[in-house]
Amino acid sequence: MYKDLAEFSLKTVQELGAKYADVRYESHESNGFVLKNGVSEVSGFDKISGLGIRYLINNNLGFVSVNVFDKNKIKKLIEKSVRLTKNGGKISDKINLSEEKSGKANYEVKSKIKDINTEEKLKKLKEVDYVIKELPMRYLSLSDNIIEKYFINSEGSKISTKFPRIHFMYLLTIMENNQTLQRYLSYGACSGFEVLKKWNLVKNISDEVKALKNALKNGVKLKPDFYDVVCGPEVTGIAVHESVGHPYEADRIFGREAAQAGESFVTKKMIGTKIGSGVVNVVDDPTLENSYGFYLYDDEGVKARRKVLIENGFIREFLHDRRTAFDMGLKSNASARANHYDKEVLVRMSNTFMLKGKDKEEDIIKETKKGVYLKNFMEWNIDDKRYQQKYVGSEAYLVEHGEITKPVLSPALEITTPKFWSSVDMVGNKIELFAGSCGKGESIQGIPVLMGGPVIRLKNIRMF
Repeated sequence: MYKDLAEFSLKTVQELGAKYADVRYESHESNGFVLKNGVSEVSGFDKISGLGIRYLINNNLGFVSVNVFDKNKIKKLIEKSVRLTKNGGKISDKINLSEEKSGKANYEVKSKIKDINTEEKLKKLKEVDYVIKELPMRYLSLSDNIIEKYFINSEGSKISTKFPRIHFMYLLTIMENNQTLQRYLSYGACSGFEVLKKWNLVKNISDEVKALKNALKNGVKLKPDFYDVVCGPEVTGIAVHESVGHPYEADRIFGREAAQAGESFVTKKMIGTKIGSGVVNVVDDPTLENSYGFYLYDDEGVKARRKVLIENGFIREFLHDRRTAFDMGLKSNASARANHYDKEVLVRMSNTFMLKGKDKEEDIIKETKKGVYLKNFMEWNIDDKRYQQKYVGSEAYLVEHGEITKPVLSPALEITTPKFWSSVDMVGNKIELFAGSCGKGESIQGIPVLMGGPVIRLKNIRMF
């Protein structure tokens, strides 16, 4: 039925004079479970579906969404939207979209979500909770979502997709030696529940709690000074996401997100500018199989590909949708995403990470005579232009004469984006990726992403 309604909506808006139009049908069937201090506190079961209709008329972009599947009501809503858009076009800037090849695809990621019942899902959470039950505050969440999409446009694209997403998150409060520390992390995949075995949550979380307890019990305050800073993949990932991914979103570069998500220190003339050392390579790749930010076509029907944001320290590419691509005389690189049918597409990241290098992690440590190892972080912040940032270590250690020694309590790194990336002199040969929900837009849209990279070293950085 939804395909017929999508075709009807496309035909209707074209008959009203649209120069270009696309229709997105989306269905989300989701389940969520929360365990708080061992008690099942919240469970949710939801199914939503609807159509998002976008069109270009009088060089102005209009959008309307519907969740009533009645042709007469859909037609009236489209007609009202077109009237408003035509009036708005008299005062707004002219909008154009880049020319792109039409896409035709039908793909599905097979999953084992529906094979597992509610009791089994809660059991998975309780298994994790059991090994950390001595902690005063434990918040565990497990959710799954089956997403079905159908995209058509006036250029002949027809793309059908169906895929699952799994997400696990924990927030823990750890107390030791009259001190407290909080730890948050999430896992995500475009997969079924078979991925839980790969995540090995019981062991990983248990090991992490032990390490953080040791830090609270035996940790020392860092003496403010200059150190070589070894960043674990989680720290590399948040730096990539915040100081490369976001400022390279072309709509931010044009200033179109200033009131919602902020601006960018990057300008459109900075393609080819050296921003990091020669060992820094950063990509955004939605095509990674089973990844949390996976897609093969974006929400404008453009075929996905890997985007090289930084190559050997030089800025090579920004993230584009069809509008920003047109404005820069380029083709879209399939970075347009929306989190539901009733939201506009925005320029978004997918899986953004630093590529691996040639160094072994043990060699990076061995060659560090006076350093700090930030294995992961407990807090971070960055300014609206993505230039000045701060990362505070959670599990962190002193590195002395090539060896990891004492745990360090809450070491802080404050640095600018160019200084961070130009200071990288060693890059590990293994990559780890971490899930996140990236927020942007008004109203805010949380989008599934991955971020990460290898262990890296920053040379001679002031820490405190």
